[in-house]
Amino acid sequence: MMRWMLLLLIPGMANAEAVLATRTIRANTILMPSDVTLSPAAVPGALEEVETAIGMEARVTLYAGRPVRPGDLGPPAIVDRNQLVPLAYNTGGLSILTEGRALGRGGVGDMIRVMNLASRTTVTGRIGADGQVQVGPTF
Repeated sequence: MMRWMLLLLIPGMANAEAVLATRTIRANTILMPSDVTLSPAAVPGALEEVETAIGMEARVTLYAGRPVRPGDLGPPAIVDRNQLVPLAYNTGGLSILTEGRALGRGGVGDMIRVMNLASRTTVTGRIGADGQVQVGPTF
């Protein structure tokens, strides 16, 4: 009688690891190399490389020994709540630049609400690398 053995190889699963917080880390803290470590056990949904966490900002409180998930981190904030920011609207040949007040906090690429100081209208825009908030159809 012949026996067949089936061997399944799943890429990345043999040496899967999970990134864990080494201490309790408050939200809005930039992660340093000493703040995270690797666990030899895989945790579904957790980051697998320490390098992806270092330099990022905790969006929520991270607890010691618990896995760090991608949604727990984000780029460091460059715009704080109530900060005055340049507000730009660009479409076609039309370009409008004014000043607004940030109603939220965020990093490059994040969407935040901003109050246009001239019209008192609240708009939503994307934060650029220079801290300018882009609004309109092309943001």
